[in-house]
Amino acid sequence: MNDTTRADSVYATLLGRQGERWVQPRVERTRRVLELLDDPQRTYRVVHITGTNGKTSTSRMIESLVRAHGLRTGLFTSPHLERFTERIMVDGEPIPDAAVADAWDEIEPIVGLVDAELEAAGDAPLTFFELLTVLAFVAFADAPVDVAIVEVGMGGSWDSTNTADGDVAVFAPIDIDHADRLGETIADIAAVKAGIIKDAAAVVSAKQTDEAEAVLRAAAAQRAAVIAFEGDGFALASQRLAVGGQLITVRGLAGTYDDVYLPLYGAHQGFNAALAIAAVESLVGGGTQRIADDVLAEGIGQATSPGRLQLVGAAPTVLVDAAHNPHGARALVAALGEAFDFDEWGVVLGILSDKDAAGIVAALAPVATRVFATPVGSERAADADAIADLAEAAGLDVTVHADLSDAADSAREWAASSERRAVVVAGSVVLAGEALTLAAAEDWKSGWTE
Repeated sequence: MNDTTRADSVYATLLGRQGERWVQPRVERTRRVLELLDDPQRTYRVVHITGTNGKTSTSRMIESLVRAHGLRTGLFTSPHLERFTERIMVDGEPIPDAAVADAWDEIEPIVGLVDAELEAAGDAPLTFFELLTVLAFVAFADAPVDVAIVEVGMGGSWDSTNTADGDVAVFAPIDIDHADRLGETIADIAAVKAGIIKDAAAVVSAKQTDEAEAVLRAAAAQRAAVIAFEGDGFALASQRLAVGGQLITVRGLAGTYDDVYLPLYGAHQGFNAALAIAAVESLVGGGTQRIADDVLAEGIGQATSPGRLQLVGAAPTVLVDAAHNPHGARALVAALGEAFDFDEWGVVLGILSDKDAAGIVAALAPVATRVFATPVGSERAADADAIADLAEAAGLDVTVHADLSDAADSAREWAASSERRAVVVAGSVVLAGEALTLAAAEDWKSGWTE
């Protein structure tokens, strides 16, 4: 059996478990597996990241900056766009198939033991995300890495990733999402997310609502952790458009960094970069040591964020963005206006059924000239007709399509009729991944063909 087949077999085994949406407010099961494996997550330093939007982009910038310091990195994010090994990265690359398969061979006997314990206690077996988290932590220890940058799966306090003790806790903007699991108010959600703050840790946070900030400050004080917020502690001082991205000036915790090239579009990415810089200042220099200019230029200049305002097509222009909630959709709309000069946007839109579809449509309505509604390739896909009804209620022109391929063809044909038109595929991380695969297979960058 070759390494790719072995890795695919691991993923198939994980998929046979309760899915990653089957989340319960507990961390003890994951902790039990890790204890029996001698706690691999304690063999490296950890930057732990939570929030509602911007987690993955910020995580990837932190990883790039840490790697630019000459340190070996692990990066754990979710969900993936095209292949599950994207979720576990070592030194900026998806984990090799052989490494993920070897890590699974290492943990599989322990998984059987803990499953048996759970069954004896009348509990369900370990889940997809619990085991994926263990797999990542073991793979990072085996690499070995110096620093792991770990994105929370959902929430914070009871997420499986909270078995790691973050030297630095990072909070992206907190908004309403997963209200059925995390709470119906921002304060409730912030309280769950604040659970990643560990004793005497460094904490950095994006600008938050008054409610969220109060919760985070109280949690930091309880843990004797030092907390810095965007605005008072650090800030994005300025940003301006540049070819392929933007130039940003950041007032960090330890100094000011002028005209740093960030190869990503959108004001929100500038704020993510400021948060990432503050996190790395806290990790590497305790918040008092300035990052060297050449290290910063390399780390930020090589940052990527696939599926986030990613250009995948030309003639017509096609972008892919994983905006999957109203907050993300609003950031997308702002970025389209800031970074691109088009009069009309066609939006290929697919949303999962557990998301705020009405809120996403309302956020996209100011920029959408036409909506091409499509189902997402997931059992949790919202009905395309229901999405179309929401778009029509918002006063938008809309057509319904059987799948992404048909919706994308129609959108690209529509946009190709005018140089002032472009297309954005949005509404779901799953849809973004499908679009990246389709764009590569059909070579959208070569232009529209009848």
